[in-house]
Amino acid sequence: MEKKDKKLLRAGIMLFALFILWTILVKTVGVKPVGQNGTNIGFADMNTRFHELTGVNMKIYDLTDILGIVPILICFCFGVFGLFQFIKRRGISKVDKDIILLLCYYAVVCLVYIFFELVPINYRPIPIEGVMEASYPSSTTLLVLSVMPTLMFQTRKRSKNTLLIRITDIFVIAFSAFMVISRLTCGVHWLTDIIGGVLASAGLFTVYVASDKIIERGKTSKE
Repeated sequence: MEKKDKKLLRAGIMLFALFILWTILVKTVGVKPVGQNGTNIGFADMNTRFHELTGVNMKIYDLTDILGIVPILICFCFGVFGLFQFIKRRGISKVDKDIILLLCYYAVVCLVYIFFELVPINYRPIPIEGVMEASYPSSTTLLVLSVMPTLMFQTRKRSKNTLLIRITDIFVIAFSAFMVISRLTCGVHWLTDIIGGVLASAGLFTVYVASDKIIERGKTSKE
């Protein structure tokens, strides 16, 4: 393992540790019963002021909810690609190691999502169709920023087509920015939810990239 790989891996771990620290702060700092039905919200003053500033726009929420299928489709496509290799090459050991790593990474992202659905840190500022929903971290932000960059990363690895790489880069960056900004301003999340989603996905994706590079270097050294 080269020094820069170790540094990247440490950076990812530190980012995820920062997410954990941020989560603890959200549960303990500036907590007030300003949420739905008097539920406690951390950094209450900052969160309520930001929510008052943005207001609520359900049309934007509905749009981002629909577009949330895009990263899910990307996961599905890479899953099908891995399954195709498994069937064609007749064995899990013959599937590209970076694809196995990628699918394991997607599974970890799903586990993080499920954990925070089962262990709510706080609830949305407003009910969704009359239901109180867990709000932290923003699941859409987590999903988009964890999955979309993998499309860009894999395209750069697997294609030498400069135009395809450029189009993919532009699409991923534009789509991710639109989704996060829209989720931030449509009023269905607290500001701290979005920050949590950004930190969690940054940590997870950085660890994934570092792990991929370590695997690739190991494969090259064997050859």
